[in-house]
Amino acid sequence: MKRFPTLATTKLSTATSVDSDKLDDSTNFATSKSNTAQRRLTGLKDQLVKENTADMGDVEAVGDFGLIGLAVMGQNLILNAADHGFTVVAFNRTVAKVDRFLENEAKGKSIVGAHSIEEFVKKLKTPRRMMLLVMAGKPVDDFIETLLPFCEKGDIIIDGGNSHYPDTNRRTKYLREKGIRFVGSGVSGGEEGARYGPSIMPGGNEEAWPYIKDVLQGISAKSDGEACCQWVGDDGAGHYVKMVHNGIEYGDMQLISEAYDIMKRGLGMSGKEMGDTFAEWNKGVLDSFLIEITRDIMYFNDDDGEPLLEKIMDAAGQKGTGKWTAINALDMGMPVTLIGEAVFARCLSSLKAERVRASKKLEGPKPNFSGNKKEVLDNLRDALYASKIISYAQGFMLMQAAAKEYSWKLQKPEIALMWRGGCIIRSVFLKDITKAFRSNPDLENLLFDDFFNKAIHEAQAGWRDIVSKGALWGIPTPAFSTALSFFDGYRTEDLPANLLQAQRDYFGAHTFRIKPKYANEKYPEGKDIHVNWTGRGGNVSASTYTA
Repeated sequence: MKRFPTLATTKLSTATSVDSDKLDDSTNFATSKSNTAQRRLTGLKDQLVKENTADMGDVEAVGDFGLIGLAVMGQNLILNAADHGFTVVAFNRTVAKVDRFLENEAKGKSIVGAHSIEEFVKKLKTPRRMMLLVMAGKPVDDFIETLLPFCEKGDIIIDGGNSHYPDTNRRTKYLREKGIRFVGSGVSGGEEGARYGPSIMPGGNEEAWPYIKDVLQGISAKSDGEACCQWVGDDGAGHYVKMVHNGIEYGDMQLISEAYDIMKRGLGMSGKEMGDTFAEWNKGVLDSFLIEITRDIMYFNDDDGEPLLEKIMDAAGQKGTGKWTAINALDMGMPVTLIGEAVFARCLSSLKAERVRASKKLEGPKPNFSGNKKEVLDNLRDALYASKIISYAQGFMLMQAAAKEYSWKLQKPEIALMWRGGCIIRSVFLKDITKAFRSNPDLENLLFDDFFNKAIHEAQAGWRDIVSKGALWGIPTPAFSTALSFFDGYRTEDLPANLLQAQRDYFGAHTFRIKPKYANEKYPEGKDIHVNWTGRGGNVSASTYTA
């Protein structure tokens, strides 16, 4: 068996990829959990090396697919693959967990265990197809380095965790140089999705796709007979699309939360009334997993018969992927405003103690509704639908910009297809997006599609009414409001950015360009122009200001 040298040969705790490109631990989602996990991983390589130096003897290669990481997601993916006729090799850092899994959930299925990395690799048929489901960040690099001494040229390593796409870019390049085909694959759907069919978004070294397609498409969700798993693109494209998926998920959840707030505080509705409303919405254009579970949450009562929802602390957590999306949108110069507001809404919610104090100091209007409740609910449904269209339009704008930036050949219809089943944002709505991009693969913006153009115009009156009511009632609607502001800004031919440019030129000589219809010898078209705005002569320096 051909062996490959590793970068880290003595300690797992050091960076294990290219020395000049060490993985920053800050990329892990939850710092406290990450630090604990890092401490647990200390000494792992010494442990594995000790195990792997044992005489393995002849080990029969029986496995079609191998998976490292036996948390619930990993176990469920293994069971899913076994159900689809694949023989799966399972390994976990704590090998006792392998035995427990084999004795319980995996009993009687085509699943075999391994008690060392070497045994894990040897039990797989070539080219080996190996998936990592471990914490994002350094642990991924650590396991890659531990696998490498036992891999052969052409073997495939799949990172199925929530890795940040720049890390996947780096790993793909690094492993390509070693003859290993690396795939960074987004996996969405939670525990249930992993067990019965998730949405899978693979990208990386495309040479791997023909060898992993049967497994990944086999275990993925299906929508109208089509697998919710297609090749996304080179390098980190798969994890990038998963990042945007998670950002859109943030947006969807925030929009639904704002609708709930309008219902509860604005209309004074009970949990059952709200549950009935979400149940009704789930029969129409808003039919989706998130609306469905929101209905269930509204109906759920605690042991005392009171809604459990109202007892939950209103401080939302986050693992970081929504933030990654918002930051990337800023880097790309793309106005993905709804996801950004969804992230900030969670940040504001976390300031619980401050908000309690502010509620006693800061005055504002109070909802006092008396009117046609059904009319408001119809408008609220329209506002939710229109804002959802904006959120997805922005998400696809961002992916389109990334495709151009990184030379990825992203297939927008296939991305929408992958999200139609198995994942958290799955919805009937995505069928319409798939249809829009299949009808016109070069569609510049989802809002230009006839179906969505008509839908958003029909919903516009109700949408504006809800944003207005939120302001008049003192109920925050950051996602509804920013979606509407984006729509109005996007449809405006002349925005006040001309004043911004004049201000920038005034204080920093940053220059501006003249509108073509006003171009002349003094102000030539397409040229950067600076004007002395004071009329007093002298120069304006841009050395201080960079606004």
